[in-house]
Amino acid sequence: MSALFGVAGNSETFTRTVSKATVDAPRWLNLIGLDAYEYQCGRGVHISQTSAQKIKEEAERWQITMSVHAPYFINLANPAEESLRKNIGYVLSSCEAARWLGARRIVLHTGALMKRSRQAALETAKQSLLAILAACDAAGYSDLILCPETMGKVNQLGDLDEVLELCRLDERLKPCVDFGHLYARTMGALDGAEAMKALLDRMAHVLGEERASTFHSHFSHIEFTAKGGEKRHLTFGDSMGYGPDFQPLAEEIARRGWNPTIICESAGTQSEDAVEMKKRYRQALKQLSSYPNTLKTQ
Repeated sequence: MSALFGVAGNSETFTRTVSKATVDAPRWLNLIGLDAYEYQCGRGVHISQTSAQKIKEEAERWQITMSVHAPYFINLANPAEESLRKNIGYVLSSCEAARWLGARRIVLHTGALMKRSRQAALETAKQSLLAILAACDAAGYSDLILCPETMGKVNQLGDLDEVLELCRLDERLKPCVDFGHLYARTMGALDGAEAMKALLDRMAHVLGEERASTFHSHFSHIEFTAKGGEKRHLTFGDSMGYGPDFQPLAEEIARRGWNPTIICESAGTQSEDAVEMKKRYRQALKQLSSYPNTLKTQ
């Protein structure tokens, strides 16, 4: 096994030069050397069963691992009963789409604090997530994996420890570590070799090595503001001095022999930047095999 690299939605290059139809994406992704595709349902689950199953067939044919991003409307930290009802509906709809698409992982946002303390919001999110898991079980989706995502704005629930705390509720939960989001909400502190090592160490400590090693993730460069955190996603070619740098992460996951799924969320250049990330990762693996005492002793 090795890390998988892919894209969130369709890049500008794909839609401009190949096709505007997602069913054509798996073949193209395989052609450029990528392994994964995250289908975006951020604004709602609108795909039909027929369309989804055609994408599934192409993904299986071209060995592309599928995942789904659930609607952005989800707020696990909202204590209102109506909000929980809607959250369950959004997740179940995403599960249905995931089943049609042949995906096992569903990424979901953790939500906003809503002027509450972080601890109060976290406790509400835990109860919401337990209710969602129960609904998934009842609907026959107990085999699917929910991936709570680390968030980019400081007034949102979803720093690393909060997401790991949510994932401790059930073995079926895996973190979606968005490195750009964490970089933004820490005002650029999450960057470099020591930061990446500490982050992965923390995941292994809380979840255990086996579960942590196959985490889901998003990666992009992100511009942030001093007060709010995340402002906008950037590209590798137009980073404006913002990070995070992927090289330390590539070397660290290679050194550990971990097998995460890394989805690129660059602003329009996600296919090119994902190819670059996979290239750096493979170079790190090659360096390890050629000079086993270099990266391993860092």
